[in-house]
Amino acid sequence: MNINRIKELVANIKEEAIATRRYLHKYPELSFKEFKTSAYIKSILEQENLSFEEVANTGILVKIVGTKSESSDCILLRADIDALPIQEVNGTAFDSVNSNVMHACGHDFHTANLLSVLKLLSNLKHEFSGTVLGVFQPAEEKIPGGAKAVLESGILSDYVIKAVLGLHVSPKYPVGNVAIRAGKFMASSDELFVTITGKGGHGAQPHLNIDPVLIASQLVVSLQQIVSRVANPAIPSVLSIGKFIANGATNVIPNEVYLEGTFRTMDEEWRDRALSLIEKQIKELPALYGAKVELEIRRGYPALINDIELTNVVANLLREYHGFESVHEADIWMAAEDFAYYTKSYPSTFYLIGIANTSKGIVSELHTPTFQIDEDAFDQAIGSMIYSALRLLNK
Repeated sequence: MNINRIKELVANIKEEAIATRRYLHKYPELSFKEFKTSAYIKSILEQENLSFEEVANTGILVKIVGTKSESSDCILLRADIDALPIQEVNGTAFDSVNSNVMHACGHDFHTANLLSVLKLLSNLKHEFSGTVLGVFQPAEEKIPGGAKAVLESGILSDYVIKAVLGLHVSPKYPVGNVAIRAGKFMASSDELFVTITGKGGHGAQPHLNIDPVLIASQLVVSLQQIVSRVANPAIPSVLSIGKFIANGATNVIPNEVYLEGTFRTMDEEWRDRALSLIEKQIKELPALYGAKVELEIRRGYPALINDIELTNVVANLLREYHGFESVHEADIWMAAEDFAYYTKSYPSTFYLIGIANTSKGIVSELHTPTFQIDEDAFDQAIGSMIYSALRLLNK
């Protein structure tokens, strides 16, 4: 398939992709609750006569078989469909109408993109051998993640999956640019929930109390030594406490303090050791001062490690399609993605599509109330996924 021909097809479907993305943006749904989103996707697939199966409750698996020649090879293309608990403040005609729910991570774009890719590939069956699977996956934003549910369902077990491709919008790159990285790319993600119970009382007589505020403060500081003094500096690691609730007053020491935090890294062996050290620190330090502690550690997504051989191949395909000057090596990113489960199961690669445009005021970060997308990015997103899939299947 000629690159210029693909770009022509992308140009013809772009406005439809934008309309789909705006509809999804207006009606977002949270993780594991994407019922109307799923129904909407199915309605489009039915209009296009694309066969599909339900998976992981609200997820959908689409199957397109190439007719060029017989082949057992298969490519899996993935998009996530859930939104975030954020109140949008953009003021567009397609702002979210659902209170405190917003597509602030671009999953509306990912979904509209994959729908466009599958529509075009269904009309290009004669151009490839093997099978293209498209998975509209629920619940990327919430542990344990929809990717885990898709894989555990066994729905993919009958296919010889040669590669899994996924993409994510990124405000770190201007529209028209793409970024990809072989090997370690994104972090694992584990969540900490801690309640420290002491003995509250008057702030003027702390000697009669067991102060959970001071104990929790010491704990927050001491936990950082696990990253700064125990971790190998060559291994990216982050330990952040994002919630600290001590509901006392100016002269009242509360009975308890509640903490929430996250630990992230890119090495599974160190991850296990670090979580063990974190658990030991949290349980033992408060006990030294007579306090009690309750701890829950929720293990989240593994580190996302792109297959080196596949990623290098895809990077070259992206350069062929977009031009060398538009394709960059992505930086290590300490965010987490449940696409990592695919990378542990199959040769996989996950890359970034630039969506920032300062001239249009599109500069906000992911997961913010003002997040927005330059929809011209569909030129890169749709085209790169189609071209990569066709070339990999016809390799």
